[in-house]
Amino acid sequence: MKKSLIVIIVIVVALVGCIGYYVSVRNNFVTLDENLQEQWGKVEVQYQRRLDLIPNLVEAVKGYAAHESGTLESVTAARAGLTDAYNKANAQQQSSADAASNESALDSYSASQQSLGKALSIYVNAVREAYPDLKADKQFLDLQTQLEGTENRIATERGRYTESVKEYNIAVRRFPGSIVASIGGFNVKPQFKADAEAASAPKVSF
Repeated sequence: MKKSLIVIIVIVVALVGCIGYYVSVRNNFVTLDENLQEQWGKVEVQYQRRLDLIPNLVEAVKGYAAHESGTLESVTAARAGLTDAYNKANAQQQSSADAASNESALDSYSASQQSLGKALSIYVNAVREAYPDLKADKQFLDLQTQLEGTENRIATERGRYTESVKEYNIAVRRFPGSIVASIGGFNVKPQFKADAEAASAPKVSF
């Protein structure tokens, strides 16, 4: 009788221990996932901030160049490229919620933002060559400063997001936590892929 009681106690203790471990590990996954989602939101905010600033930049240039007798071809072509990249990135931004958990969606989102950064750099360089005196315009200088700050924030928040994904993925893949992750539906999250041509933020200085 005593043996049976001891066995039952051992089984109960083992079950309680397993349940406690499962709850603890699962709660840790929830915390890591929430931190990751919060950091992704900060990345989105900075990309959205850039999207909001670009139309103001274009309008500032158009206003400054209004006195020109003709539209310069280089600026027109650059603005067309920027508009196309802007529209694509803006469309991706509207459906960016899936990007944090879907690799193909993240790749598409990231590619559209990288293309926008390149198009912005090309546009700014074209404007700089066409209107060298624009660097003295206060409105344009303010926009330039804001855009430079935004590019830096994008790089910073992407770096922080990358670290959050790394921490989360290690926890999901490491045994025995991987068992809890599998049961709880916590899957590995996709990571940003570096653009070979984007070792540094696009140059928007004048």
